[in-house]
Amino acid sequence: MHAMLVDERKALVWTEVAEPSPGDGEIVIDVHAAALNRADLMQRAGEYPPPPGWPQWMGLEVAGVVSAAPPGGRWKAGDRVCALLGGGGYAERVAVPAGLAAPVPRGLSMAEAAAIPEAFATSYLNLCVEGGVKAGDTVFIQAGASGLGMAAVQMAKALGAKVVTTVGSEEKEKFVLALGADVVINRRKENVARALARHPVDVAMDCVAGPDLGPCLETMARGGRWIVIAALGGTASELNMNDFFRRGVKLIGSTLRSRSAEMKAKIIAALEEKLWDSFSSGKIRVMLHATLPIARAEEAHAILRNQENMGKVVLTVAP
Repeated sequence: MHAMLVDERKALVWTEVAEPSPGDGEIVIDVHAAALNRADLMQRAGEYPPPPGWPQWMGLEVAGVVSAAPPGGRWKAGDRVCALLGGGGYAERVAVPAGLAAPVPRGLSMAEAAAIPEAFATSYLNLCVEGGVKAGDTVFIQAGASGLGMAAVQMAKALGAKVVTTVGSEEKEKFVLALGADVVINRRKENVARALARHPVDVAMDCVAGPDLGPCLETMARGGRWIVIAALGGTASELNMNDFFRRGVKLIGSTLRSRSAEMKAKIIAALEEKLWDSFSSGKIRVMLHATLPIARAEEAHAILRNQENMGKVVLTVAP
């Protein structure tokens, strides 16, 4: 089979590799679509290696058709599934623990289904497990027009929260308002911390961090939970520790990729139980910015690198 590897020049090369060899309890999926995440760019740059046991090429979420499955399990050959991966999605086939797969929601395309697992599982982990979001909370989500932001804004609204989010353009502002965001901060026009001071948040899901983290923490509601999932804005910030501990603010670091297969399976099962009907009914929408053949992976990466996307970017693999 073929997979998209990164050569010594950091270029993407469609290369022949060994077929996946499934372990106990694993299924093999013939990949029809693989969604992109900013983690792919980090992995390509050599900054975010996959967990042990996963392929070395990129790809954290796919949709496709089961081609091999252990007897007596939930899945059988021919089933249409989407799956959360530790890596290996940019390929013609991938082996994955059966518990990390879920059926393609009724009425959704393969491209739409591929855009669900990583974004919505990350949102569930951080909003529900780490953040404990409940109805009436105010939730802050950085980069609301991104693929992850698209999922998090809708999930927070489904949980009954007020949503505050950031964008970088007026076009993206319209996009996130259509998703249900209540307050939109255009970071190119307004200081984020000053804007948050008018809307103290109970839970934040932050992929930016950087120098603004400290000032933003000072605006949180008492007992707030600020969850950092990436540091796209930089790795250093200065905190006012007196203010921090007096108000009981919690600063949490969190990544989905490093969690155990068992925990990821529980999250996928929870998503299927709670959200699959909402996907099929259109109550929660999978927003696709672009769908490109895998031969145009360089172009797809450039869209993410330049922050052009509103929603997810997906690569399709034959058939």
